[in-house]
Amino acid sequence: MPARLRGIGKSDVDTRGFDTRDERRSQTRAWVWMVLVALLLRLVVAGFLYPSHLNPARDYWKYAGEVGRIARSLVEGQGFSNPLFGNTGPTAWLTPVFPALVAGIFKLMGIYTKASLFCILCADCLFGALTCIPVYSIALHSFGARTALLAGWAWALFPYSIYFSADFIWPTTLATLLLSIAFLLALRLEGSGNAWEWASFGAAAGVAALTDPIVMSVLPVLGAWMCYRRWRRRVPWFWPALAAVLVVIAIIAPWTVRNYEVFHKLIALRGNFGFELYCGNNKDDWHWGPPGYHPSDNEAEWREFQELGEAGYVAEKGREARTYIAAHPAQYLMATLRRFVYIWTGFWSFERRYLVEEPFDPANVFFCTGFTLMGFLGLWRSWREDANLAVPYLLVFLFFPIIYYLTHPEDYHRRPIDPMMVVLGAYAFTAWREARAR
Repeated sequence: MPARLRGIGKSDVDTRGFDTRDERRSQTRAWVWMVLVALLLRLVVAGFLYPSHLNPARDYWKYAGEVGRIARSLVEGQGFSNPLFGNTGPTAWLTPVFPALVAGIFKLMGIYTKASLFCILCADCLFGALTCIPVYSIALHSFGARTALLAGWAWALFPYSIYFSADFIWPTTLATLLLSIAFLLALRLEGSGNAWEWASFGAAAGVAALTDPIVMSVLPVLGAWMCYRRWRRRVPWFWPALAAVLVVIAIIAPWTVRNYEVFHKLIALRGNFGFELYCGNNKDDWHWGPPGYHPSDNEAEWREFQELGEAGYVAEKGREARTYIAAHPAQYLMATLRRFVYIWTGFWSFERRYLVEEPFDPANVFFCTGFTLMGFLGLWRSWREDANLAVPYLLVFLFFPIIYYLTHPEDYHRRPIDPMMVVLGAYAFTAWREARAR
């Protein structure tokens, strides 16, 4: 039974999404205003930040990094290739959706032009603003209309979303939107045996995986949980689940086949895991992502990339990382613990060298820690009300960051699960208000 009909927060029962025409109109108005305000805020911030992307140094590297390089190669007829500074051949450094989107804009507006930059940033801002809709809908499904209204507006004004939408040309903002949509669809699967609804979940999962593979750390687990819930209720689950799996495979398979034909080995989505492991597991631990280990900022690494090719370079970096970990198990354990702390609090170090590199970290640690505590408080309250309601959120928080604990974190890595944290934080606040009123 959907959570919105289970009586969570009894003062809210009369506002839970019964599909009346007036309620649908009210929800649509709320969505429109949230999205418009969110979009305006992000575009205003982008208007102040865009000049940094137009720096021509290193052939416009700051414009869009590897995304821009691959997009340019696509426009110039070289295929999905050349993620760095030269013609290094086909690549699986990134998955195809976002570079293809940027390539489409380059094709229409010019490569590395100001007009293309505006279009890309506008698209990113739109993705961030549209996330208000699944955030609102997730909260409505789980906790009711009051929480949904607060969560939607909280996302519209959410600082992380505003900044990364307005200034960060990377798949993150689109992946956040797609993961929140897939999460919403997953929540509805428990009460649905309709194969088309399960297939829709599979489609969202497949497109999200080709945008940012990290989503596959949680979406199969969520699907399995919904299958288990239906199995417990003795209602059909196998055939709907099979429909979802087949759709995911159909969407991902062409990219996987292309990678096999190009690299002669199985690369389901991305092929740079060994390199990511190397970036976070080496002799430097003063920073969560110490400079000097990426081919884009180290001449020796770039020469090695050119000599070995992408696949050979990634394999060599993976070997070096595993050798380091085997020789320093205690340091690896400590680094993993530090990465865990960083993901949830934003704290890595307050040493002078680190703060020179990350001067805004003290303020970010305060905000990130408070945001996490609010989300976990909402998770705890939802668990007390109904453990089955809390489990999907808990699964996301348990499984999503594991790969970053083991490799290395970035400041943008947690962003795709921020919508779920915002929903739970909004629920913690509305539950507290209701408790005070009672």
